[in-house]
Amino acid sequence: MVFFFAGIAIAAALLIFMKGKWKALAALGILVCLMGCVVMIPTGYTGVVTVFGEVTDKTLEAGLHLVAPWYSIVKMDNRTQRASLETACFSSDIQQVDVTMSVNYSIDKETAQELYKTVGRSYYENIVYPRILECTKACFSQYTAESLISNRNVLSDKIMVDLSSDMRPFGVKIINVSIEDLDFTDAFTDAVEAKQVAEQQKLKAAIEQEQLTLEAEAEAKRAVLKAESDLEVARMEAESNEILSASFSDNLIEYYYIQKWDGKLPEVVSDSSVIPVLGDRG
Repeated sequence: MVFFFAGIAIAAALLIFMKGKWKALAALGILVCLMGCVVMIPTGYTGVVTVFGEVTDKTLEAGLHLVAPWYSIVKMDNRTQRASLETACFSSDIQQVDVTMSVNYSIDKETAQELYKTVGRSYYENIVYPRILECTKACFSQYTAESLISNRNVLSDKIMVDLSSDMRPFGVKIINVSIEDLDFTDAFTDAVEAKQVAEQQKLKAAIEQEQLTLEAEAEAKRAVLKAESDLEVARMEAESNEILSASFSDNLIEYYYIQKWDGKLPEVVSDSSVIPVLGDRG
């Protein structure tokens, strides 16, 4: 590369002594050569330097670079990339499910050179996409079709862990895996809906039966409490009457009798041997 720029310098020096159209042609040739040696690497990319198709150990960071004309620069995208795909998987109970998912990933700029050297620019088609399918199918096969519905986040996390492990040796970082939609066959969907309806009806019947049982138990408790209360009231009344009866002595009874007597003797006596007593006629 040093000799190339030295040659450019010599050609520029000779240009000073040229005249006419030759000078213009030489100047144009030098300008074209210089422009061909300028390379712009965009932000978020790594420039992999190759010489006649062979990958060198040299890489270029983002920015403007002046390189030798025999250098070829391959721009490797280090930004976050999104892959959306659809695939068909089978659950552990052999139910087919169509999966719509997306994967966010990026290329490590430190290993971009090795990735290009071993895989090439079509790294997504060659290694990323096939391993996404492989990890997804393997993960889905560990769950029943019914459990897949309620474990979407678990599935995403597990696929991300397995996929990250597979991609790490290539310098591909898996940022996020998202299961966006699961589509089952019509027969399975109908069966799940029928099962859910049956479970809801069963639950409703169980709740109603439990409510009836609770009401019956409550009514029985109220009946027992009423019987116990009535028995207690009767016992207390009996005790009260007994106490009241014991308190009525003969003298007390005579006292109450005198208190109630109006001072008049009875006019008729039931015993026929007794002569009737006539009241005072004045």
